[in-house]
This record gives sequence, C-alpha cells and structure tokens, in this order.
Amino acid sequence: MKDFYESSEALEQYLFFHYGAAKDYLPFSGSPREALDYPRRAVKELLDSKLLPKRGAQALDLGCAVGATSFALSRYCASVTGIDLSRTFIRAARRMQRERVIPFRYKIEGNRRGSTTLRLPTGCKSERVAFKVGDAMKLPTALSGFDVVVMLNLIDRLPDPAACLRDIAKRIRPGGQVIIASPYTWMEACAPKSKWLGGRGDMENVAAMGEALGDAFRLRRRRQMPFIIREHARKYQWSVAEGTMWVREDT
Repeated sequence: MKDFYESSEALEQYLFFHYGAAKDYLPFSGSPREALDYPRRAVKELLDSKLLPKRGAQALDLGCAVGATSFALSRYCASVTGIDLSRTFIRAARRMQRERVIPFRYKIEGNRRGSTTLRLPTGCKSERVAFKVGDAMKLPTALSGFDVVVMLNLIDRLPDPAACLRDIAKRIRPGGQVIIASPYTWMEACAPKSKWLGGRGDMENVAAMGEALGDAFRLRRRRQMPFIIREHARKYQWSVAEGTMWVREDT
C-alpha cells in the first residue's frame, strides 16, 4: 500500500480528487455530483467552528494527502499542520501552496490524456499551512495542543488504528474536536484482523472509536459522506464514508 501512494498513478488520482473541477472530473449528466469536493466538504459538514477559540486555533490534518483539507482548515484556524507518509503527496501539496495554479494532465482512457488547470481554492489562507512528511503512528511529542484533528480515509489504512486514536486523544485541548471519516475498508494488507475497529464479529466502528478516544470524548456529529475517485473518463469508485466529530469535554 505504501508503494502505491508514492506512484504517479496515485498522485494523478489524488490531485484530481482534491482539486479537479466538476466539468473535468465528472462531466456526465445524471452523475452523483453530491459526491464531489469531499476533502473540503468534510470540513464544512463536520467541523463546529463555534467551538474554536477566537484566536490562535491550531489544527492537525493527519493523512493530508495532497492538501485540500489542510487548506480548507486554514479558513478557520490560525495554524494548520498537514502530515502524510507519502513524500510524493507532500511535494505536490507544497507545490500547490507555492504556485497556486498547476497545469495538469489526466487520463481519459489507455494512453489518451486531457489537459486542465488545478487551482488552489479561493478563500483559503495557505500561508497558515505547513506540510510535513510523517507517520501517523509515530508523531513527535511536540505535536500537541490541537483544537482540531482531522483524519479522512486514514484509520482503515493504519496498522493499529486504536493505538493511533489513543495517542491523538492526548494531543487535543479540552473543548477540541476530532474529525474522522472513513469507508471502513478493513484489509489485512494494512492491519491484522485483531486490530480492526470494525468488520469482524459484532464490533461496531463508532463504538470502537469512542472506546479508543476515551471517556472524555463525546460524539457530537455523525454524517454519511459519499465521495468519488476517478480512475479514467468512464470508470469511478463511488464510496460512502461515515463522518464523525468528537469533542473532548473534560476541563
């Protein structure tokens, strides 16, 4: 799995997924347009901006891929750290931050390619974002004191998701939010069955996440969030993530 996220195929898919315009990405009439713009839509639907401090809010986008969610968080937070294990993805996120407009060629079918331009979304404050290569399972101790941690399509790709959530819980300020969205595609290629949060026996994902985060956290929002990843002009992966937002309520 790690090798895939360093590949040119993955980079093309994720850049288009994060920044592609609907007219290029999903041009057919009758298409499930509600599944577009997932990286930014997750922030819009799950973040409660009223809970953020009026000044100096800090966010962590864990598994940030090529950066669109980090940029969405920059609208609300004074500092955003985007972390991903893929060096290829982090280079692309930094390029978008630096250049704001990127010429892009995408697969139509076979060896045919189309051309478009990818743009940094309007309204974001990209100067607030710092992108870093890092492992969600081995975060530096200094990464702490966050008001928001976002984990999109990540927990089912970790070798020990419960351990990651226990660690994240310690890095959240009282009143802080943990936003998790996942299609729960549990695979032994990513984690042994014993480490899955759901997908076996009667184990339920949300209950397992709550147990891992600990008694201080309360589930505040729960949404069904479709998303669509384009492989080529006539083949797409349509999925539905479950989005949850948890608040640390101890003082």
